[in-house]
Amino acid sequence: MRYLTLLRATRTIAPPPPELMEAIMQLGEEATAAGALLDQGGLAPSAEGARMQVAAGKLSVTDGPFAEAKEMISYAVYEVRSKEEAVEWVSRFLKLHRDMWPGWEGESEVLRVFGPEDFAPPA
Repeated sequence: MRYLTLLRATRTIAPPPPELMEAIMQLGEEATAAGALLDQGGLAPSAEGARMQVAAGKLSVTDGPFAEAKEMISYAVYEVRSKEEAVEWVSRFLKLHRDMWPGWEGESEVLRVFGPEDFAPPA
């Protein structure tokens, strides 16, 4: 099963310490070697993005930045056996932030990505 994880910062007091970035790279290498991590990356601030909406039959596009206090800062895609395994990898990632970046606060979502098996006709 594939899972997409999204990391949001809810409070950032300074740039990430270099030691945290090194630890994140090591965790990414470990997850890749285990065959769990398929892709990951940082996301630019919402000021560089756009939000699109369909409402009342009309398509609208709004350029960033967006007013939310929670800025989406990174994503990862995991191929794992269960949601619990995806949660374990993301927990390790968040623990690095907690332990190595005092004052930083954030949250992550773990979302299952549908695969072809989810749309196969019943047997």
